[in-house]
Amino acid sequence: MDVNGTVAEGFEPVGEAFARNFETLGDRGAAVAVYRDGQRVVDLWAGTRDVDGTEPWRRGTAQVVRSATKGVAAAAALVLWQRGLLDLDAPVGEYWPEFKARGKERVLVRHVLGHRAGLPVLDRPLTPEQALDPALGPAAVAAQAPAWEPGTDHGYHALTYGWMLDELVRRVTGRGAGEWIAAEIAGPLGAEFWLGLPPEGEAAGRAGRVGRIEGPEPAPGAVLRARPKRAVTDAYADPDSLTRRAFAAITPFPDQNDPAYRAAALPATNGTATADGLARVYAALIGEVDGVRLFHPATAQAARAEESAGPDRVLVVNTRFGLGFMLHGGASPFLSPDSFGHPGRGGSLGFADPASGIALGYVTNGFRKTVTADPRAQALVRAVRVSLERGA
Repeated sequence: MDVNGTVAEGFEPVGEAFARNFETLGDRGAAVAVYRDGQRVVDLWAGTRDVDGTEPWRRGTAQVVRSATKGVAAAAALVLWQRGLLDLDAPVGEYWPEFKARGKERVLVRHVLGHRAGLPVLDRPLTPEQALDPALGPAAVAAQAPAWEPGTDHGYHALTYGWMLDELVRRVTGRGAGEWIAAEIAGPLGAEFWLGLPPEGEAAGRAGRVGRIEGPEPAPGAVLRARPKRAVTDAYADPDSLTRRAFAAITPFPDQNDPAYRAAALPATNGTATADGLARVYAALIGEVDGVRLFHPATAQAARAEESAGPDRVLVVNTRFGLGFMLHGGASPFLSPDSFGHPGRGGSLGFADPASGIALGYVTNGFRKTVTADPRAQALVRAVRVSLERGA
C-alpha cells in the first residue's frame, strides 16, 4: 500500500503503524493527522476514497465520522459556557421550557454533557426522514420520560445527545449547532469539519472530496456479537435493552452516504471531516493554532474533569466521561490520563492530550463493528506514545 503525506522526524512509528493498518487490519481508505503544540507533525493518507471504489484517497478527502462528531459538539457547548452564555449547572428547561415535561425539570446542562440525563432512548423511534427534520428530534426528546432518575447514573446517549445539544445551542444563540460550529469553530480555524455538509461540500464530494463509507448501519442485533463478554452480547441482542433501544432511536438507521443525511445537522452522528480538520479542532482546544485558540486553560481543565465513570447502562462496559468528551481509560483508552476526545462508532477518532500537546484525528471509510476502541485507531495512539517515549 502506498502511503502519501509527511511525517516529522521522530514520529516515524506513526507512519509505520498507519501502513500496517492497511496490511494487517484491513483498512481500505483512511487518513491520520497529528499536531503537537499547534504544529502539524503527521499528515498521512492512503487507499481509496470510496470503500467500494478505486478512486485514490487524496489529501483533502473527508468522511462521515459518526460519534467523533460528539466531541466537536461538546466543544461548542463549552465555548458558549466560556463566553458566559450557557450555565452548565442550570436546568435544561431554563433555556428550553418544553423540555421540562415528564419529570425532567431537574435535568441540568451538565447531565446532558455527562450522559447522565436518563434519556438515551425514545419510546417512539423516529424514521430517517423524521430524524433529519431539525425540529422533530428535539421535540421527541422533550416529550420523553427519563429511563432513570436524571443525575443518578450514566449511560451513553448515542443519538439523543445530538438533539439535546443542537436545541441548547439553538435556544442560546438562535443558530443550530451546525451553523454555529461553522461560524465559530471550523471557520476561524480553517478546519475541514462540517456538521451539515453544505451544497458546495456535496459538490466537492462528487469531485473527490467526500468519500463513500460502508453501507447503512447493520441491524442492532448484529452489532458486537463477537465480543467475548456475554453481558455485552446479550444487551445488543435483546430488543428491549437500553443498548438496543438507544442505537435504534432512529429506525431504520439512515444511509450515511445519502446526500440528504449528510446535509442535515445531527451533532451525535453525522459530522464530516478530514483527519486534519478533526485534529486541528482538538489542537485548538489545548493551545493555539495559527493564532486561534478555542478553550482557555480553565475550560480545557473543565472538559476533562470526570463527570461519569463506571458501568455504562447503555454500552454495558465501564466508560468515563467529562463534559461531553470521553476520557482516558475504560472503553476508550487515549494517550494519557490527561487526554479527552471522542471515537466514532466503527473507527474514527479525535482527541487531545494537554500533557504532551498532542492532538490526533483519524478518519476511515472502512467501519468495523466497534463502538469505542477500534484496533486501527488504537494502533496509531500507541505509535504516538512510542514516538514520544523515544524523544520526539
